[in-house]
Amino acid sequence: MALRIALSGFVVLVVAMGIGRFAFTPQVPLMITAGQLTLTSAGLVAAMNYLGYLVGAWDAMRAHRFVEGRLYLGVSGAVAITLLSAVADNALVHGILRFIIGCMSGWSMVLIAAWTNERLAHYGKPGLSAAVFAGPGAGIALSGLLAVYIQARALSAGAAWQIYGVLALILIVVVARYLPRKGQLHRPDTVPEPLILTPDLRRLVWSYSLAGFGYILPATFLSQMAALRFPGSVFAQFVWPVFGAAAVAGIALSIAMRHVSTTHRRLAIVLWLQGLGVFAAWLMPGISGLITGALLVGGGFLCAVQLSLHCGRELAPAHTRYMAGLLTTGYALGQLVGPVTSAVSTWLTHRLEPALGLAGVALFIGGALVWNRQSERQKQLQ
Repeated sequence: MALRIALSGFVVLVVAMGIGRFAFTPQVPLMITAGQLTLTSAGLVAAMNYLGYLVGAWDAMRAHRFVEGRLYLGVSGAVAITLLSAVADNALVHGILRFIIGCMSGWSMVLIAAWTNERLAHYGKPGLSAAVFAGPGAGIALSGLLAVYIQARALSAGAAWQIYGVLALILIVVVARYLPRKGQLHRPDTVPEPLILTPDLRRLVWSYSLAGFGYILPATFLSQMAALRFPGSVFAQFVWPVFGAAAVAGIALSIAMRHVSTTHRRLAIVLWLQGLGVFAAWLMPGISGLITGALLVGGGFLCAVQLSLHCGRELAPAHTRYMAGLLTTGYALGQLVGPVTSAVSTWLTHRLEPALGLAGVALFIGGALVWNRQSERQKQLQ
């Protein structure tokens, strides 16, 4: 039973996040070639997706009624909007669809995480909860490998969206009967006391917000960067699948090293490694720079999420729901600012590199913010 619950949650995140949200990345080169987007408008369309995710995730955290309905609508909506994207032919329509699918993925992410955490703890298998979060990375790797096939066959952007949508539909049909029924998702009965933001909590929120800003630019534009630098290269097409596979491997490594050092210092190291990955994608010549960026940024993608939420539980154990909401809001805002920054960068300079530099710096600052906690800083001053 526990394994079935974990697998169902994993598949939902493959569909809602790995395909629903992030199939957009390997689609960017095809949509630009088709004249549907420019590099600048692609950043703005991506920003609409992250705005939708912010709205959906925040609403899901506060929901008291129609909770299971939100989950089913989120999962089915992610499939439907992926299929509908096949007929979109301009930035405005794609932006609207990306906003809607952002809301759908926000609902799915928050509610499936809540359900799997609760049920796996009930069955005495809480360790499987972390494995559920490998779903987005697996979905990215899967969609990236499909993108290689799509480009090899010279298919259109519309045909590619249809392929992604059909795959998502098949996966959801397989696990739909195992998803929670009405009344099986937890609803808070009382409102907890207000969360007091200590200096350490403020630093964590700022760090996680910078993490969202720092990773999202390479996560959105790695495929386009590879297509521009190495047109027609087969190796360049594997950059995005490498990102997804690294995300899965990274969370597995994070689970294996959970007893090494402290949570906040592991988080700092992850963010610094991601920062190095951003600079590698920008500054290292050849395909090696993009591959290094995909490995380091992708490898830290899900680790940063897992470790930041864990830090929030350590610092505010009585306010896990509010803390998760606050961190999710900051992360989503960071993700929203990232594509807007890229749009400004390409508009002013016709290049992504200035925005990438800001993203790398943001990740290094984010790591520095959480390296020491207040008690540790006070000991160092004594």
